[in-house]
Amino acid sequence: MEIGSMLMQLAGGLGLFLFGMKLMGDGLEMAAGSKLRGMIERLTKNKYMGALVGLVVTAVIQSSSATTVMVVGFVNAGLMNLAQAVGVIMGANIGTTVTGVMIAINLTAIAPLAVLIGVVMISFIKRNSVKHIGQIIAGFGILFMGMKMMSTAMEPLSESEVFTSLMTSFSNPLLGVLVGLVFTAIIQSSSASVGVLQALGAAGAITLPSAIYVIYGQNIGTCVTALISSVGTSKTARRTAVVHLMFNVFGAILFIVISMLFPFAELVQRIAPGNVMAQISIVHVIFNIVCTAIMLPLSSLLVKVACKVIPGSDPVKSSNSLAYLDARILSTPPVAVAQLFKEVDRMGQLAKETLGMAMDALITQDNTKVDQIYENENTINFLNRGIAEYLVKINGLDLEDYDRQALGSMYHVISDMERIGDHSENLCELAQTLKKSKQKFSPWAVEQATEMRNRVEAMLEEALQMFASRETQPQMAADINRREEIIDDATQELKDLHIERLNQGKCSVVAGTVFMDMLTNLERIADHCTNIAYSMTNQKNHELQSTIPVEPVAVR
Repeated sequence: MEIGSMLMQLAGGLGLFLFGMKLMGDGLEMAAGSKLRGMIERLTKNKYMGALVGLVVTAVIQSSSATTVMVVGFVNAGLMNLAQAVGVIMGANIGTTVTGVMIAINLTAIAPLAVLIGVVMISFIKRNSVKHIGQIIAGFGILFMGMKMMSTAMEPLSESEVFTSLMTSFSNPLLGVLVGLVFTAIIQSSSASVGVLQALGAAGAITLPSAIYVIYGQNIGTCVTALISSVGTSKTARRTAVVHLMFNVFGAILFIVISMLFPFAELVQRIAPGNVMAQISIVHVIFNIVCTAIMLPLSSLLVKVACKVIPGSDPVKSSNSLAYLDARILSTPPVAVAQLFKEVDRMGQLAKETLGMAMDALITQDNTKVDQIYENENTINFLNRGIAEYLVKINGLDLEDYDRQALGSMYHVISDMERIGDHSENLCELAQTLKKSKQKFSPWAVEQATEMRNRVEAMLEEALQMFASRETQPQMAADINRREEIIDDATQELKDLHIERLNQGKCSVVAGTVFMDMLTNLERIADHCTNIAYSMTNQKNHELQSTIPVEPVAVR
């Protein structure tokens, strides 16, 4: 085979391998969907549980680099501390060995059939869940076809004395580690670089004693992605990337010493005689399991060292910042969607809190929280813009139809929440007007305002619960619709009564005007609550039947 033809076939095989791995990883990620979200959300301070989560997530998305970048994003967003991140990263290093183990099984013979089955499922079946399984199967087949192409392309090299001499030189620890490090840093995937090494082994172009130091270098090279991703992040996030690097550098040094002092390669060769692909996979697995077993109990020491390498502390986060979102999380769409819902829920809770403080200021003339009300409103406006930007980015990702539909309605939800913040600010301004005029509501007005406030706040709470649950709940939506109608009727009746009281001189003009404006703002907030409630259901208003009796507002 000519050199040019061989290189073309090798490049094509590598391309197929990388594409197959990505296709399979994306399919697994989408199929796992909500389970992946739940796994991330259940992260605790228990580092051993974190390691398990890191292992499973990496096995699903087929990339320890992607998991580590996601963890850097979580830490940068303040959702995970450094101690938690260490466990997840160590688990991710074990999870990345799954691809190598799968390759070592060598199912090349059925790869074409897997591609055919996967493509048929993707092309001719409409259900997304089936399409995702098709992606996994097709990716699996393409991955092995790429492996076969690379092995075939490299077979002639096994007979080349020059190439054999070059491969033998990799048994030099320094050179082997350097080659593994550089190659993995270039293709940004230790799973892929180990796969290429296995292809060389399958072609007979390299033996384990020559490959073993390259494997150690590959584990260091995979840290480059996280290091690059940590640029411009918080100190804690940068420490996360440093911990990842320290873990793999320590592991490489440990295993270099072991390999030089003990017949480690020969021992592995005895475990899988004549199968270099399996031998490489075994070394990769042992490396990561042993390093995790040694260093996970010592993770607190790693954290201390990382804090010495990157000293100082991060400034306190401004309220005008996104609490749950970071650009790095976008690399894992199901997790990004879950974090977006958390951010919108935070915005809703802030709007609810602001409404409560504004009504306190108006009814009881408690002005101690006026500054907080305006600060909250600024934060709500910031979140409205920031979340909208993330919605645009996330909509460009590969998402489940349900997630895409939910995200589409979220544009309206954040707009409704922002408007609730605006109306709360209006209520605060009305309270200031009342205070400046040195007037206050009559006992009758206080009683009616309190009752209307309680109704609207209960309605907002229920609407936010519906949004947070992400479930179609026609019954709850119908009840909210009924509450909103009652509030509309009560608002009109109270306005008519108040005009009558003004005409009878039972209320001052300023207090009366403020009361009327308050009713208008509360009624509009109720409208926005209805919009939020209906955002999570596809049912039409007339199809919804309220089954829970809602007592009307008593107007006295």
